[in-house]
Amino acid sequence: MRLSCNKALPDCKSTTWNYNRFRDSAAVELIGLGIKKKDTESHERLSLGSDCSLNINNITKQDYGFYICRQYVNDKQQGTDAHVYLHVLHVSSSSSSSQTEISAGRSVTLFCQLYSLACDDWIRSERIELFWVNQAGVKLTRSDSRYQILLSSDHCTITLNTTLLNEDHNREWRCEVTRRDQVKSSVTYTVKSSAANKLNSAVSKTQVTNKVFYLLKSFAAFAAPTVILLQIVCARRAGRKDSQHQRK
Repeated sequence: MRLSCNKALPDCKSTTWNYNRFRDSAAVELIGLGIKKKDTESHERLSLGSDCSLNINNITKQDYGFYICRQYVNDKQQGTDAHVYLHVLHVSSSSSSSQTEISAGRSVTLFCQLYSLACDDWIRSERIELFWVNQAGVKLTRSDSRYQILLSSDHCTITLNTTLLNEDHNREWRCEVTRRDQVKSSVTYTVKSSAANKLNSAVSKTQVTNKVFYLLKSFAAFAAPTVILLQIVCARRAGRKDSQHQRK
């Protein structure tokens, strides 16, 4: 995953990347004046690109949050901040990692969660919704007796419970993210059956790239099991007050 910086200098020796996962917590410096900090949890997965972008390898749900890129010369900021909101859509099942086979007749629960800074606020303000759909793209509802669907009170997690059938071989259930009624990304859970008619669960890999509107300048998906990423980039001028930032 590449997070863009508003590069204003010919090199990246004066580039700083800060990260904040919680609204009221102190920022963590990931890159300081072009040098990667070694005392951060993610330092082994980070690198600084030639264009001063922040590259994050093997993205996990722990990487969601707010990233800021700034550049300095003699302690004076150059150019404008690059503000990046990174959101992670994560799908998992009730099956333990050691359990590789799920037989027909067994109940399984799928969890789809949006990891985001102030997720509930973001969902309300941008009309973001989570849905489970079948492989034909039909939205699953509570009226279907086969599925039990539960949306959390903050609307950041949606669960799907069902009892597997023999005919569920290659069956797909997909968690979709929509914004203002438009699908922006999805992650699919696929059931595979063995020769003995037992069911093996697996999560398919997906990759999506779309364009999003005004302050959501780009939308990207990362092909990795159980994880879809929403990268939301918004550049603001240096020196704006936090209160202005919160209204955006």
